[in-house]
Amino acid sequence: MATHIEWEALNSEVGSLYQQGHYGRAVVVAKKALQVAEQSADPDHPDVADSLNTLALLHETKGQYALAEPLYKRALAMVEKKLGPDHPDVATSLNTLAGLYDSQDQYAKAEPLYKRALAIREKAFGPDHHNVAMILENMAALYRAAGRGKEAEPLEQRAAAALRLSAG
Repeated sequence: MATHIEWEALNSEVGSLYQQGHYGRAVVVAKKALQVAEQSADPDHPDVADSLNTLALLHETKGQYALAEPLYKRALAMVEKKLGPDHPDVATSLNTLAGLYDSQDQYAKAEPLYKRALAIREKAFGPDHHNVAMILENMAALYRAAGRGKEAEPLEQRAAAALRLSAG
């Protein structure tokens, strides 16, 4: 229990440092949070995956994509193992990793991850949910950036319709 409290305190500090733009210091504290999480009784504990994602995000923010990628992949593998391949949290991890690739113009790596995340969210929430719309928007942005505007248009329309419907 004390370990989880320490982990929460470290994550709170990471969040504060991130908001202040102190990314280098945030990385140091995030590494400590990951170490604390990994020393817990269960190496597959959700705190470990959360810590991996946080550290990866910090590296991504600093433009250190090569450091972020294996952390995102490890978190995805853990979430998938713990919750199963069709869980909405897996879709979130897929979307995050796809976003990393997308930001580096690695569209061929990002696209299948977005597609899989979309399929998971559609199955979990239905086609008109705001979580589905977010993936549709990400895929549309990828297609536009890749010069595939014709493929982006129907996704943008679906996203807009889903957002209208989910807003009530």
